[in-house]
Amino acid sequence: MLKKITQTDMAKTTLIIRLMVGAVFLSEGIQKFMFPAIRGAGKFEKIGLPAPDFLGSFVGTTEILCGALILTGALTRLAAVPLIIIMLVAFAATKGEVLAQDGFWVMMHGSRTDWAMLLGSVFLLIKGGGYGSADKYFTQYNNT
Repeated sequence: MLKKITQTDMAKTTLIIRLMVGAVFLSEGIQKFMFPAIRGAGKFEKIGLPAPDFLGSFVGTTEILCGALILTGALTRLAAVPLIIIMLVAFAATKGEVLAQDGFWVMMHGSRTDWAMLLGSVFLLIKGGGYGSADKYFTQYNNT
C-alpha cells in the first residue's frame, strides 16, 4: 500500500507544480496563525463557518503540514487529499455568494488562485512527487 502511495516518476515538470502547491499552502497555513483576524478564525467567522477558532487552527495546521510534505515530496499523494478537501470547502463557502452577487466572471477572477491550488493538488494526487521527491527516493530504496 505504501509503495502505491509513494510511486512516482522522474518528471521534472512535476517538481515545478509540487514546489508551487507546497509553497502556497505552507505560506497560507502560516498566515492563518500570523494574521488570524483576516486569514484564519476571523475570516472563517465572517463567512459563517462553524467553530471558527478551531477551524482556523485546524486548517492552518493542515496547510502547514501538508504543504511541507508536498514541498519535500514526502507522501505527496496522501498530503494532496486534505488540500483538495480544503479547496473544495473554500469554493463552496466563498464563491457561491460572489457568483450570486457579482456574476460568473467576477467569481472566476476572484478564484484563479483557488483553481490553481485545486488543480495542482489533483495533479499531484495523480502523478505523485516526481523528480527530486522523497517519495522517489523511498520507492528506489525499497526496490533494491
